[in-house]
Amino acid sequence: MTRHVVKLPDLGEGTVSSEIVLWRVKPGDVIQEDQPMVEMSTDKAVMEMPAPVSGRVVSLGGQPGDAIAVGAELLVIETDSPIPSSASPRSGPAADPPQSEPLERSTAIPASSRIMTSPATRLRARKAGIDLTTITGTGRDGRILREDLDAALSEHSSGTQEHRSPRRGDTVRRTATEEIRILGVRRIGAQRVSESKRNIPHFAYVEEVDVTELERLRQHLNTRLSGDAVHYTYLPLLALALARTLEHFPKCNALYDAERSVLVQHSGIHLGIATQTPDGLKVPVVRHVEAMTLREVAAEIRRVTEAARHGTAGRDELRGSTITITSLGRLGGIVSTPIINAPEIAIIGINKSVERPVVHNGNIAVRLMMNLSSSFDHRFIDGYDAAEAIQTLKTYLEQPAMIFIRD
Repeated sequence: MTRHVVKLPDLGEGTVSSEIVLWRVKPGDVIQEDQPMVEMSTDKAVMEMPAPVSGRVVSLGGQPGDAIAVGAELLVIETDSPIPSSASPRSGPAADPPQSEPLERSTAIPASSRIMTSPATRLRARKAGIDLTTITGTGRDGRILREDLDAALSEHSSGTQEHRSPRRGDTVRRTATEEIRILGVRRIGAQRVSESKRNIPHFAYVEEVDVTELERLRQHLNTRLSGDAVHYTYLPLLALALARTLEHFPKCNALYDAERSVLVQHSGIHLGIATQTPDGLKVPVVRHVEAMTLREVAAEIRRVTEAARHGTAGRDELRGSTITITSLGRLGGIVSTPIINAPEIAIIGINKSVERPVVHNGNIAVRLMMNLSSSFDHRFIDGYDAAEAIQTLKTYLEQPAMIFIRD
């Protein structure tokens, strides 16, 4: 038998290390080739790494939260299998296993390790205390989908509700504490927003927009769609309106290279969509919005955001944005102060729309109103230019037919 040292591969361009999020194996486990063995976090993606060979796990190279350098030891597997030519096994035979614990009788492969699901779903189930072996997957080949876990969580919650409900008059003084280690996407996100607030002088600008006509157009377009088509929300309309606006204010569609002190202005508009996921906030990217139709924008927004939520988004789908839109939908509140997604220099926040009385054409009328909350990097965008850009965006949203007319 030989000992195969599994080293951390290069998980993407520019990656020098990756953080251990969750081990799916432990020393002594017998594993099969291609069995998931660890979840690693890099940038904004959690990636599942399969075992390169079958064998028994001898040792692990770190604990959850530890950063492992590319090329460093991740774990050691004792194996009879041929070592892949691309691997770098530790030379020399391994010591014979103790007679009292023959290899054939080593710990069986955990059933949960053979379950097909996304890393995000697996991590969410672990945090909720749900055994994935009790869930029947409805996806292809029995894959457990996010919806399957949602249903299991709902049943679990309803089943324990009556046991957890205190009797009337009962009071309990709670003194317990819980330490929650911040790992993976959550830790990376925390570092990035901290750096953004520390290094970027944010200039916030809020503008009120009458979206009555935009809503009328949206409803009209949705009535003309077939049943299986992606129905339009405000987001794709706002994305196209922003693309038209940036044609007049290209400086806002730029990235700042701090090492070279250079502002890189992009002609292509690669729109980041801030998306809440079980792992934390991710920003999948819709590329070249300026060249898309409304239907294409809507479909691509749906595709990349669902991939981000399910943990299936590729590395390239989570990087390369030139400006970001953030929206909390119906939870959007009245005003927000979004944090710039560095190295970008601008971000647009969508607040919730509400009906209220306003003066319209000299009369009091009930109109659908919505605030846009934006932040700009004041080192490169002056207040006047930021206000002018948002006023232009407001014009497109209040007169939505202009979105579809090229100047």
